[in-house]
Amino acid sequence: MTHLLTPQKLAPPGRRLRRERQTAEAAARTRQVADRLAEVSGRPAAPLLQELQTTPAGLSYGLAQHRLERDGANVLTPTSAPRWYTQLAKAFWNPFILVLAVLVTVMYAQWLQVADEEPFDPKIAILGAMVLISVGLRFWQEYRSNSSAAALQALVTTTTAVQRLAGNGRMPTTVEIPMDGVVRGDLIKLAAGDLVPADLRLLTAKDLMISQAALSGESLPAAKADTRFPDDGQRLTRDPVEADNLALAGTSVTSGTATGVVVATGSDTYFGSMAGALTGERPETGFDTGVKKVSMLLIRFMLVMVPIVFLINGVTKGDWAEAFTFAVAVAVGLTPEMLPMVVTTNLARGAVALSRRKVVVKRLNAIQNLGAMDVLCTDKTGTLTEDRIVLDSYLDIHGEPDGEVLEYAYLNSHFQTGLRNLLDQAVIDRMHEAEEVVVDARFTLVDEIPFDFARRRMSVVLRRNDADGPAGEHVLITKGAVEEVLDRCSHLSGGGRRAELTDTLRRQVLHTAAYHQRQGMRVLAVATRTLPGEGGGREARAGYGVEDESGLTLVGFLAFLDPPKQDAARALAALADSGIAVKVITGDNELVAARVCADVGLDVGTVVTGAELDGLDETQLRALTRTTTVFAKADPTQKARIVRALQADGHTVGFLGDGINDAAALRDADVGISVDTAVDIAKESADIILLEKDLMVLEQGVLRGRLTFGNTIKYLKMTASSNFGNVFSVLAASAFLPFQPMLAMQLLVQNLLYDISQLATPWDRMDRDYLRTPRTWDARGIGRFMLVLGPTSSVFDITTFLLMWHVFGANSEVHQALFQSGWFVEGLLTQTLVVHMLRTRRIPFVQSRATLPVMVMTVAVTAIGLYLPFSPLAGVLGMQALPMAYFPWLVATLGAYCLLTQGVKTWYIRRFGSWL
Repeated sequence: MTHLLTPQKLAPPGRRLRRERQTAEAAARTRQVADRLAEVSGRPAAPLLQELQTTPAGLSYGLAQHRLERDGANVLTPTSAPRWYTQLAKAFWNPFILVLAVLVTVMYAQWLQVADEEPFDPKIAILGAMVLISVGLRFWQEYRSNSSAAALQALVTTTTAVQRLAGNGRMPTTVEIPMDGVVRGDLIKLAAGDLVPADLRLLTAKDLMISQAALSGESLPAAKADTRFPDDGQRLTRDPVEADNLALAGTSVTSGTATGVVVATGSDTYFGSMAGALTGERPETGFDTGVKKVSMLLIRFMLVMVPIVFLINGVTKGDWAEAFTFAVAVAVGLTPEMLPMVVTTNLARGAVALSRRKVVVKRLNAIQNLGAMDVLCTDKTGTLTEDRIVLDSYLDIHGEPDGEVLEYAYLNSHFQTGLRNLLDQAVIDRMHEAEEVVVDARFTLVDEIPFDFARRRMSVVLRRNDADGPAGEHVLITKGAVEEVLDRCSHLSGGGRRAELTDTLRRQVLHTAAYHQRQGMRVLAVATRTLPGEGGGREARAGYGVEDESGLTLVGFLAFLDPPKQDAARALAALADSGIAVKVITGDNELVAARVCADVGLDVGTVVTGAELDGLDETQLRALTRTTTVFAKADPTQKARIVRALQADGHTVGFLGDGINDAAALRDADVGISVDTAVDIAKESADIILLEKDLMVLEQGVLRGRLTFGNTIKYLKMTASSNFGNVFSVLAASAFLPFQPMLAMQLLVQNLLYDISQLATPWDRMDRDYLRTPRTWDARGIGRFMLVLGPTSSVFDITTFLLMWHVFGANSEVHQALFQSGWFVEGLLTQTLVVHMLRTRRIPFVQSRATLPVMVMTVAVTAIGLYLPFSPLAGVLGMQALPMAYFPWLVATLGAYCLLTQGVKTWYIRRFGSWL
């Protein structure tokens, strides 16, 4: 027999992009599952049980085990951390590391050909060390993060109550089993606080309220029934979330009890159909695209410059083998090989800093995307609101506050014996403790008329104690949906007067209720009726029934809402000051969404519903997202479409959500943000987990992301421009000198020392004005920066060439070691000094100073560079001691370099309006 809810496989829709194809397939699959669930909802229970080959008492253990083996565990597509060797391979997958790995391989192969005659080439060891250090740090950080996440997940086990047949199928027993052991046909027992383990068709239910926020975005729980007949409360619908007799996987029970039969498990559930869009490769984020563009830019420079250097040296010097080695060293000089390590260290420091602010970073790259984010899309529930229901107001029939209405509502909620729902609890919480004691002493419970889905109201009957009113008088208090309560009323009471409920007055009170509903509130009506009780020769009544809910007197209304967070407005203002626009995308209705957004200070404008989005093409949707702040009644596919439309419009988009209906958008966003209380699939799809659903925490994360990005781009621009300047100088010198301006070994050592000085970059600070606006990768800007600032350093390289040639007589191959030593020291010191010149748009050391680790590292590398020509390693490196007369010239060169660089920086900022 085929699975009841297994949709047919869809054919691939031609040549669309993979991501769009996956989204379309997932949307179609979700629709198929929804249609079949609606069909299940509309069928009687008996034939459904027969088709599922189960009984009202449940499955036998043997049959359940057989189905578990046949159908698989009740889980979505498993997502486990990659194995260590996979993560290690990915750590190598970086264009700069790959370039260095190729160069190491080529140089090693070249040495092997002469290994019997030549000692091991130390340049190979230097290059290999660069590769291993960078790869090792990146691998260790990511492996440790993934291992911690996997260990935490393994600690969590969730069970559910299942009724199974024991003793050869004779005795039904209820047992707790892990959720992944649930199979189709199982009978599930639900109670308050339970997670719904699979898609269920309810068979019995009492006072059942289910929170479906994870699927629908609705903040209020939904009432559920166990019948398919319209006159018993079933709302005929094609949306399984709205079906009264379905409980769907991913939801939870807030009150009441129920029994349901499992009609779908795992990926065949409505929950699973939406999660299907989340499998496979994640879409590229702004960080991924930016790194790729910058990498390709630098590699193109390398592919142009290195062959030129090779040809010039080969032609002018005649030694093609040495020219090749020198060209390899130049290639290394043009490669920011420490970029992966600097990026990883930056991100790791950012992750540690964010963890102190109760933010867990799952994917390190997300930190930079957080800094680049200029649009934040968020659900309202729990982010802008408290994620709890409160009684906002208690009103008389004219819409004015009235304490008597609260008192009657409290008596109704307090004295009911069934499980209280969230609305009852909100009423009770509104009463002061002292008032509760006084009210409780005045009444005694006589009977109650429970809530049901046809009446949509409930009543309690109380006896007034002797101290209050006629002895033994009974008071019936009814609370429920406005229309249903009003239909049972014959009078209304307000301002101390009781009047007959005429058609005119009915319209007036309905208008009062509708006004508050339009404000995004859930409105209930409260009515009373005084009944003769025992005493005065009368005997106590045996009980009360639905027929007694007549001739009621309407006393007023209760208005409930999920209140805005106190600091939400301040957080939104802080995000706006940081250049981040907030857009609210919710599954809740447009009235509630507009009310909450207005309360927290957002410019609501026109609220657009999900249904309106379906008729728009991508161009129209992009135009709409530019002018719309609030989207309501949006389903998962529509949320993801909005995110992609914003990205297509050039924005870096963050998405904050916690439900299964948010998971697709979380995955498509440049940075997906969820909370630790979110559903598992939402947390799996997210890049960042907030331990507190607080926008102020998020705003701090944005600043940390910008600091991380700033330090990364700082390293990249400084290294690229400095290395390009060196290679430009090499080209100029190689064309005119009878010897190489610097040996390949010296180039590699200089490059290694410079890279070491850059290791402190992640500990540097950024100027405050840099942190005020979102920051994104700009490959063109990096290329322009390199072309302008690189030749600036070449000016002083060339003056150093002239100095060594004419002043110190290093103008022949015999004296090339002196020439090379002089340029080595000058080149290293200008490269190190440029760290301070380029790290800020301000005047270095005066208006902006680097942190202590950066200062220490640059001083240390400068000292090493000055010492090397005088050290025992000088001979190995092909250097010699420099005369003391060289150093005044060096100081003058460095001073002139600082002045010129500051001048070029000032012009550059005025010309292009940016620096880092």
